Amino acid sequence: MGIITSCCKPSASDVLTPDTETRRRQQVEAAERRRAQEASRGVKDPERVKRMQQRAEEMEQREQELAKQGGATLKWSAE
Repeated sequence: MGIITSCCKPSASDVLTPDTETRRRQQVEAAERRRAQEASRGVKDPERVKRMQQRAEEMEQREQELAKQGGATLKWSAE
């Protein structure tokens, strides 16, 4: 029986391992896929979420520019 199973499995010398650069590239690609999957988990429209985040960042930048210029602020102060 040992003869039959030994011919079906590759020996340790037959298994090819990729070089270090290829392994790094594959690991980076796998990490990017995991990040993308994690970011889109539970989100029906990931592009919409990205657009909303970008709009929020733009609004924050505009508020900072107005604050630097001493322009009108949108904050309400109670006296």
